[in-house]
Amino acid sequence: MTSEVPQSPKATGRSRTTATRVLAASLALTATTFGVAGCDSAAAGTLEGSRLELPVAGGTAVVDTASLAVNARTANGRELVLSGPAGGGLGKPGPVTRTARGARWSYPANGLEVSAGAERGRLRIRLRADRDGTVSWPVTGTDRAASALQLPRGEGLDVPVRDAFWNSGAQKGGLAGTTVDVSEGLSLPLWGYSMGAAGVSYLTPTDIGTSLRLASTGGRLRTTAAHAFDAGEDTRDYEVSFALTDGNPVAPAADYRSYLAQRGQLGSLRRKIRQHPANGKLLGAFHAYVWGDARTASGVGRLKRLGVDRMWLGYDAGPDPMNAAAVRAAKKAGYLVGPYDTFANGQDPKSADSPTSVWPGRVYPDFCIRKADGTPETGFGNRGCYLSSRAFEKAEPRKHYLADRTRSMVANGADSYFLDVDATGALFRDHGKGHEMTKADDRAMRLARMRRLSKNLVLGSESAQPWANEVLAYDHGSGTPAADGLWKLERDRKTWGGYFPAKAPGAFFKPVKLPAELATAMYDPKYRVPLYETALHGSLVNAERWELSYEKLPEQKTTRALLAMLYNTPLNYVLDGPALEKKGPAMAALQKYFSPLHRAAGTEQLTSFRWLTGDRSVQRTVFGDGTLTVTANFGSRAHEGLPGGCVDAKLRTDAKPRRLCPAQATG
Repeated sequence: MTSEVPQSPKATGRSRTTATRVLAASLALTATTFGVAGCDSAAAGTLEGSRLELPVAGGTAVVDTASLAVNARTANGRELVLSGPAGGGLGKPGPVTRTARGARWSYPANGLEVSAGAERGRLRIRLRADRDGTVSWPVTGTDRAASALQLPRGEGLDVPVRDAFWNSGAQKGGLAGTTVDVSEGLSLPLWGYSMGAAGVSYLTPTDIGTSLRLASTGGRLRTTAAHAFDAGEDTRDYEVSFALTDGNPVAPAADYRSYLAQRGQLGSLRRKIRQHPANGKLLGAFHAYVWGDARTASGVGRLKRLGVDRMWLGYDAGPDPMNAAAVRAAKKAGYLVGPYDTFANGQDPKSADSPTSVWPGRVYPDFCIRKADGTPETGFGNRGCYLSSRAFEKAEPRKHYLADRTRSMVANGADSYFLDVDATGALFRDHGKGHEMTKADDRAMRLARMRRLSKNLVLGSESAQPWANEVLAYDHGSGTPAADGLWKLERDRKTWGGYFPAKAPGAFFKPVKLPAELATAMYDPKYRVPLYETALHGSLVNAERWELSYEKLPEQKTTRALLAMLYNTPLNYVLDGPALEKKGPAMAALQKYFSPLHRAAGTEQLTSFRWLTGDRSVQRTVFGDGTLTVTANFGSRAHEGLPGGCVDAKLRTDAKPRRLCPAQATG
């Protein structure tokens, strides 16, 4: 990996000059990415007293076997603090035994066995507990040189550790004092820090049972991971991999992509297209949920006449789905079309408020997830119950509940499917008799049924966690860095809109002005970085949440369009007849610009991200080995001929860049 890292600006109120830090990274996934290969020959390292030194890519890691403090010495001689000692203490360590790759030892008072070793250029530390309990470790961000925290909230954030906004509490939009569940609240199981021309990536493959606490200490953001060892949840193992990086803000995600590839866990959209060619229609497509006249054959015809050459069209599972004629028209137009469904909710058929919650026989209540006290796990929005994925999997060979549901949902000829909830991190432990499961079991059962669906349908799900990247073709949600304040706003029906009228629900169509702190937390481009795309672009197609259509947030439209083009990800819409009439031409203009870029680069990895100006207002991405280069100017002043609010994209075959100024887009 190469980087261009001039001296960082001092944290003062002075204006920044062109000498500000400019970060560039060629994130090509090769054996030399981050130097993670070829570093195991001397993997055993050295041990002197409690000081275990291990060779890692870019330097040497030093583990204190007495406290689990971790330091590093880079190849150019810099000393870095990767973790402070474990919080609360571990007790006196037992004897240290050398192993082929490092060492192992124990903390008898806490029932912990520890192993540390060098593996593929990373420091890998594993803890195994013989009893239930918690460990607070690693303790990160304590190095005085730490300048920015990388956090995969939605697409991704890069947060200067001294930034006053982020050092505030959640009630003001910040991070201080918050705790996030790694398996559910982060889009990737990692975080990282930049330290000038160096950095560190923390990967936690044992994400279930792991949380990350953020605190403001002396006006600086620090993070501490905690893992709950729980025999009932099968989380008695905990692992963290540390990697030295060059400080680029997307380096932790590139490290994770490499980690997945090394283990054969990185999906390929190219391969998915070969296996099921309909997946190829995602390339170049915008996404839209359709209502009213927009879900008819004539509505599809209007889209086609606007010049829209690719679309993913989805519809809810209400009483008036897209009919066979509309589906035929969509497929003839080259579009994908599919229903919204969920296997997660069950309600009493006599009083159910959604057809997706109605199941035959005694699925409800027999398949309800049960808490330890035997009561059902109340469903989303206090409706019915959450249904057990294990109960469905056990019954499926005989009862075919899921296969029958899917068959009925696509009887109109639909070739795509959106399965809500399944790919999120909202996992459950089930104590229900005959279908007991841990959260890891729940994950495995969901993967099994999604894998079946993906064989014949273009499958998507909500806010896809990376463990689902091999079975999904697209997701809605991982593109959105949703802050806590969003959920409060969405519950305010007067402001946000409700679910009526049925043909154009206000919750989707009513424009909303985000409070200032929420707008900053979610869409301020100086904090946004493409962590998710760096990890998974080319594996699946990622979009924003479906209730956050492009027209829902008018003040963020230009920023969101620039981000979509910069990250090579589709915009998401909701459409009815009036919206097609009023907004259709502008949507068609944006899609016409996006389509050739995504067709060329949608199957490529994001190989470079950099800021071109000190205020981060001008940003650049590269996909593949130069297949596509995109430069976006989020500022108000021109930069090297690129006006503010505009984007230039250049395919390798282009003689000159293609320019888009979203605010000026017309039909």
